[in-house]
Amino acid sequence: MHENLKARSEQLAGRREWIGLCVLSIACLIYSMDLSVLFLAMPAIMADLDPSASELLWINDIYGFMVSGFLVTMGTLGDRIGRRRVLLVGAFAFGVASALAAFSSTAQQLIIARALLGIAGATIAPSTLSLVVNLFHNEAERTRAIGIWGTAFALGGLVGPLIGGGLLQYFHWGSVFLINIPIMAALLIAAPFLLPEYKNDEGGKLDLLSVVLSLATVLPVIYGFKHMAAYGFEPTQLVPIAVGVLVGVWFVRRQKQLAHPLIDLALFRIPAFTASLMVNLAGVFFVFGVFLFQNLFLQLVLGLSPLEAALWSVPSALVFTVMSLQAYRVVNRFGQVKTILLGLVVNALGTAVMAMAAYSESLLGVLGASMLVGLGFVPVILTTTGLIVGTAPPERAGSASAISETGAEFGGALGVAVLGSIGTIVYRMTMEGVDLAGLSSAQALAVSTTLTGAVEVAKTMGNAVAPAWLETARTGFSLGFAVCCAVATITLLLLAAIARKVYATAHIDEASVAAH
Repeated sequence: MHENLKARSEQLAGRREWIGLCVLSIACLIYSMDLSVLFLAMPAIMADLDPSASELLWINDIYGFMVSGFLVTMGTLGDRIGRRRVLLVGAFAFGVASALAAFSSTAQQLIIARALLGIAGATIAPSTLSLVVNLFHNEAERTRAIGIWGTAFALGGLVGPLIGGGLLQYFHWGSVFLINIPIMAALLIAAPFLLPEYKNDEGGKLDLLSVVLSLATVLPVIYGFKHMAAYGFEPTQLVPIAVGVLVGVWFVRRQKQLAHPLIDLALFRIPAFTASLMVNLAGVFFVFGVFLFQNLFLQLVLGLSPLEAALWSVPSALVFTVMSLQAYRVVNRFGQVKTILLGLVVNALGTAVMAMAAYSESLLGVLGASMLVGLGFVPVILTTTGLIVGTAPPERAGSASAISETGAEFGGALGVAVLGSIGTIVYRMTMEGVDLAGLSSAQALAVSTTLTGAVEVAKTMGNAVAPAWLETARTGFSLGFAVCCAVATITLLLLAAIARKVYATAHIDEASVAAH
């Protein structure tokens, strides 16, 4: 008994490991923050650089595209040459690219700098997560550490616009990029002393053709779904998605032939890995889609300003942050599998409440539902992330981390596109036959296509009383929002049932977590 306790205590992390986790988490916060920090800076960038509509789109999207495309490559590269080394090279490149972005004098330069930021950023998520696995050997501590790691991502999305707004109040728009540099410099100084190195000496050389094929798989698919979300469904948007899928088939066939593949397909034969990846992707799918609707609902249906909408959303953001820090307690109490299944049910309950609140156009109902969604979503995502990495062999942890992050990128883009398309269909069906007399053909098309178009047309009319069709448009949007939430509820419950069966065959040892 005494020897068992001693062995367990020897596995516990010390001060060095926890400080190392803080360093990794700050790096993740910056990486996450850069996904949202441009939101408030865009007006200043437009005034200074005068980008075209196409250039503006690429300034916004290129960072996320590059991160998505290079996650698998950078995760596997970390397994081969060293995870700490890849993280440090990425941190240095991130700092340099941040400086290039800050001092860009043309839109083209900013696009290139943002692309380089994305490639460098792709080293951070898989390297930091796999290094967390190396730092924390005790299962309970690892669960808590992944929760803190996840908190950094949640905080990055929350504080990005706030920090950006504060800087823009007093400084040039480039300041939103310059804040990255001291953080990355601190990481470069501290990491060699705090973080262990890990690499697979038998990993073999990186197959460059596989790298090209992985990019040609991920980028067209993400591009197609993002454009579907931005402009509504059009058949032409299926072309890049189809191209990506076809290249993906080629990519998978090549991985089967290689002695040292870029992605070890054997990982997908591990039931806990596959089930956790499926649940993780589905969770992100619905949360991204539902929260996109929520943001539009607050501004377009309820008429809140962007600042008011952001302030009303703070309570749900705080729930996400607190749950990220406390999720380990839920796992310690119920175990990993029960936490996931219970979280899916709570998430489904949240989307069900969201459906009713959206249909009745209730501000407090929607915000309360979003907090309920957070209570279920956060433990599910963090626990499945831990299982995805934890069930993979140690030498493939970087690759498993990258697969997890890529799945989340796909899930988010897919959720926004698919749920957005369903909502658009419901909206357009609601607007059929609505009297739009007095509007030009262009105005009528805008009103009948999206609520955003309807609100903009109503503003240009300058009437003291809102036109009757605007109320119908808002009702149509709310109905589409409710339908998407109902779809989410049913799917999440079905997913819980499927996951329960798959996890039953996985035989996960939860004793080390539950006992702590």
